[in-house]
Amino acid sequence: MHRTMFDTPIVNTALRWCSIVTLKLLGWRVEGQWPADLKKCVIIAAPHTSNWDLLFALMMAFSFRANIYWMGKEQIFRQPFRALAMWLGGIAIDRSKSNNTVAASILSFEEQDRLFLMVPPEGTRAKVSYWKTGFYHIAHGAKVPILLSYLDFQHKVGGLGPCFNTSGDIDKDMQEIQAFYSKFSGKRAELFHRDK
Repeated sequence: MHRTMFDTPIVNTALRWCSIVTLKLLGWRVEGQWPADLKKCVIIAAPHTSNWDLLFALMMAFSFRANIYWMGKEQIFRQPFRALAMWLGGIAIDRSKSNNTVAASILSFEEQDRLFLMVPPEGTRAKVSYWKTGFYHIAHGAKVPILLSYLDFQHKVGGLGPCFNTSGDIDKDMQEIQAFYSKFSGKRAELFHRDK
């Protein structure tokens, strides 16, 4: 995987304290703790309804001292912002091509000793009636847990829920995962689909 801001000690420390202070000034509360023994996982980033979600997610990651990578659509990585987006931990996903993102991600997990990959299950900021299942297939194929992280803009709370281990019964597992997120509100709450 490419190097990111998390790999630069001085920058990492400065951005961590900046993130903690900024979240407090904005009235946000951080909940949960990063699992001490966790070396690999797929992180769900939900609700995803605004461009602000990535900024808050990165500040939360710094607060937890978590070195994360995140998937984003190719348009985010256009010049002159490509190098910056990659330095921020971004991995470009070109939806117009038939490349196998799931298989490539599973291979990355197999090749890395530590990897935390954040994936928005909606796949877009627009309202969707169902979640994309790529994050599930990546986690199940790589035999890594799914870490349930959240941003609740209504209550200004962000944090970490439990780690979820896939069973292979995708319908049952997706219902349980979505039930966890049913109580949270995105920045644009009307765009977040809840299955209760």
